[in-house]
Amino acid sequence: MPIPIRDDFPTPIDKLKWVMQCLRDPENGCPWDLEQTFESIVKHTIEEAYEVVDAIENGSKDDLHEELGDLLFQVILYAQIASEDGAFDFDSVTQGVADKMLSRHPHVFGDIEVSAANDVNAIWEAQKSKEKKGQNTLDNITLGLPALMRAQKILKKAAKTGFEWPTSEKALEKVHEELTEFQEATSPEDKEEEFGDLLFAMTNYGRMNNIDCEEALRKANEKFITRFKDMAKATHPDLKDLSLDEMLSLWKQVK
Repeated sequence: MPIPIRDDFPTPIDKLKWVMQCLRDPENGCPWDLEQTFESIVKHTIEEAYEVVDAIENGSKDDLHEELGDLLFQVILYAQIASEDGAFDFDSVTQGVADKMLSRHPHVFGDIEVSAANDVNAIWEAQKSKEKKGQNTLDNITLGLPALMRAQKILKKAAKTGFEWPTSEKALEKVHEELTEFQEATSPEDKEEEFGDLLFAMTNYGRMNNIDCEEALRKANEKFITRFKDMAKATHPDLKDLSLDEMLSLWKQVK
């Protein structure tokens, strides 16, 4: 039996919460939505977050408007599932984040003065440390982050304890050391381990040079895609019909 559509809500967020409740209604809800769990929708959340990024980079406000709505829908779905289990609900989520922002901005809601963004970062980390007191330095680094981004966060937190090379040149020496160990590895297992160590060392070197490693690799990916597409446009036969030397020559041309 269809659920009658209502439009008498005090705010749009109230309407969205009602829509989600209907979708999760045990008798008249959507079969797909009813099957979802925290674990099953993780991949969709990640996808929606990246679609927000794509919309920003494409410069389309209309796309951004839509993708932010899709991402918000993910939050509403998580909160609805949690409320059904008696764990928390959307209102407690919004209350919690509001209280956290009040706590972490004493320079706005208190008597602390700041003059630059770096001052704000220091205050944020200090307040966060108070909230996370008793936890190991590396305990609260999100497991679900892309590996490169997570590596940089791990290294940044470790550096705050003083566990860091004195100069970036020393970090570069570690990169060369890890490269040698990778080249000397023989078994597939050892090669994988040493390659991971090499990536980790390179991430640390990038971090010490104030490079956002995730962003740098993302830009490199897009640059490669653009140039590869330009190669395809610049040649009449399929790329696969060209020799490697011919493709490298074409690569230099489009570069």
